[in-house]
Amino acid sequence: MSIFALTKENSQGMVAMDRFDERILRELKLNGRLSNVELAERIGLSASATLRRVQELERSDVIQGYRAVLNSKKLGIGFIAYVTIGLSSHSQKSQRGFEEQIMDVEQVTECHNVTGANEYLLRVETADLTAYKRFHSDVLGEIPQVNSITTLVVMETAKDARA
Repeated sequence: MSIFALTKENSQGMVAMDRFDERILRELKLNGRLSNVELAERIGLSASATLRRVQELERSDVIQGYRAVLNSKKLGIGFIAYVTIGLSSHSQKSQRGFEEQIMDVEQVTECHNVTGANEYLLRVETADLTAYKRFHSDVLGEIPQVNSITTLVVMETAKDARA
């Protein structure tokens, strides 16, 4: 398959990839700091061919960026919770209003619009339970669209592949 085949998307917007592209993604997901030469060695292509493929994966938005995985404990984050939010209105205006209120809140590291009994699922990270209690009342409790808040406290994490 030619590298140029990557630019072809199917009807669901998925990009056509071959086994080399899949290997590139697997390796970069494990370690986004691999040098191009090391990545090329791991997938079995030349450095120039690997670079062209990575650039095409970036250009086609398959690779959207690279991140650092941070140690939460060393940053003073000792409390993680998933919080479900029910809104008082199910309208798009209400959803947009809630999203605008929550977007710049540093304790909210993820915000997902979900189906089911509640409209949103948030991942919230704070220093401790006391800090979460302040966040719960001073931030979530002050958002006019919020009707219900349910907190699920993370006790331990067996797997976290978000990086």
